[in-house]
Amino acid sequence: MEAAGHAVAAVADPARAPAGPGPRLTPPVLAPGFEHAPPAPPASAPGSGHAPPAPPALAPGFEHTPPTPPTLAPGLEHAPPTGRFLARATLVTASLSVAAALLGLVRDQSLARLFGAGRDTDAFLVAWTVPEFAATLLIEDGLAFALIPAFSRALARRAQGAPGDPVRALVAGTLPRLTLSFAAVGALLALAAPQFVAVLAPGLPDPALAVDCTRLTATCVLSFGLAGYFSAALRAHRRFLAPAAIYIVYNVGIVTAMYTLGGRWGVRSAAFGVAAGGCLMMLVQLPSLLPRLRRRAREGEAKAVAEAARPMDVPLLASVLLFALCRQSQVLIERFLASGLPSGAISHLNYAQKVAQIPMTLSMMLCTVTFPVVARALADGDTERARDRVERDLALAAALVLLGTAAVVACAPQLIGLLFQRGAFTAEDTAATAAVMRVYAFGLLGQTLTGVLVRSYFSAGRAAWYPVAAMAAGIVATSWIGTWSVDAWGVTGIAAANATGITLTAALLLAGTGPRSVPIRTGPVLRELSRPLRAAVVAAVAGGLVAALPSGPLAGLAAGGATVTAVFVLLAWALGVQDLAPALRSVRTLTRRLAHAVFR
Repeated sequence: MEAAGHAVAAVADPARAPAGPGPRLTPPVLAPGFEHAPPAPPASAPGSGHAPPAPPALAPGFEHTPPTPPTLAPGLEHAPPTGRFLARATLVTASLSVAAALLGLVRDQSLARLFGAGRDTDAFLVAWTVPEFAATLLIEDGLAFALIPAFSRALARRAQGAPGDPVRALVAGTLPRLTLSFAAVGALLALAAPQFVAVLAPGLPDPALAVDCTRLTATCVLSFGLAGYFSAALRAHRRFLAPAAIYIVYNVGIVTAMYTLGGRWGVRSAAFGVAAGGCLMMLVQLPSLLPRLRRRAREGEAKAVAEAARPMDVPLLASVLLFALCRQSQVLIERFLASGLPSGAISHLNYAQKVAQIPMTLSMMLCTVTFPVVARALADGDTERARDRVERDLALAAALVLLGTAAVVACAPQLIGLLFQRGAFTAEDTAATAAVMRVYAFGLLGQTLTGVLVRSYFSAGRAAWYPVAAMAAGIVATSWIGTWSVDAWGVTGIAAANATGITLTAALLLAGTGPRSVPIRTGPVLRELSRPLRAAVVAAVAGGLVAALPSGPLAGLAAGGATVTAVFVLLAWALGVQDLAPALRSVRTLTRRLAHAVFR
């Protein structure tokens, strides 16, 4: 996953933070996970006959902001989360995401070391399609777009003193239905595993092994669905620690299973690790989630909860899941086209994609925290604040992913050789994977822009079909270009099709903002994006030349990475890239904390 600078300091919005002396809007001590717990309401004097004052009404869809002292300036009692809170939440999310990314590399290194890049890993990677899809649909880009606004509205109604408990009503109306749906889909996939493998990879040398692995990974439909539900609920409560840790325990489960069971089960042990890791993703969140859902029952509350329980908005759920499904279907297209190529092609695509996407995933951590901020601004009718937040996210995420892209392009052979070239992973595998990764990298900017922009379409909590159409157009382009180029260019042509398709989707999403989404100023945004793009091109060329000079991969990676960083930073500063200084400070802060955690 992905250049660690989430611009923690850049998340803050100094123009909107209260200035000067006086009491702060937020408590000085944050609870674990950074939730802002509202203070208890003042108690009435015994026998006074007066009820405690009701909390002020909030805009629908947002969590209750703690009441403020009467000495605060008027109009500030419903202020959005402070920049300090956003910075700390982004830091904890980024830090745990980096740790999960490192464990993901350990997982992929272990897979390569134990099983190489041949028919066994090709069979497992066909089954790996299931958790890849489930993670996107149920944890990351799909279900969260519908659940976070829903839980935010329920929390606001709870704070306003609505009858019963709207949060428990939401859980009662959605969780049982979704659980049954997840279980049914997982069972159906396990039963239809032979047909699934035949459709996805018709030229696979060992389909029986792929079927066995698919039946094991099919269990993650249920476990990932519940893990995604828990994550959305916790993020709506402004608790980010447990949701950010789920991929750490997931990768621990897979790596442990491969080393303990690999000698007897072969690559099936990795599939079993997927099933075990999915269960760990649920369990790690329960200690944080259950206290948020428990409340002492009041008279008549159970009846009110039962009456208020209703299913989720079906059009919204359908639109977000269709978008995520279309986006993830790029993987299906790649593996379908690569299944007819020589053995190892699917493995080379997989390893290249995993490493190349590290900068993209890290640059997107900021949006995990700011998604509720944009949603609140839109609900309040403050489109200017929403637009400023999205434009800053676009500029910052683009600058970070372009720095990572330049490093990936410049140092691809050294990076793959250092990470994977051992055991059954040969020098020929390194050369093939590095060539594919360099082509993949040209789509990283499109991947990042798509991830930032689509949140602005769904942040209002209603169905949006334009992103689905934009993603479908990108899938059509990927399919057509991949089919046309696979015979001549092999896996490199497939990677080029992927990059072209996602870039087309990003362009369509940017062009469609306005009445359908946050009204972004397209011209200034494109001018801002062109600055880090120019810096990245020069940095990639310079870094590639320097990385090729040393003979060893570690020395080449160090020299090339340092050159890329120095050239990019200098050119970005000269071109006036927005938020460059805060981004670099956040990279330094995150690096120090990770080094302390590793070497203390």
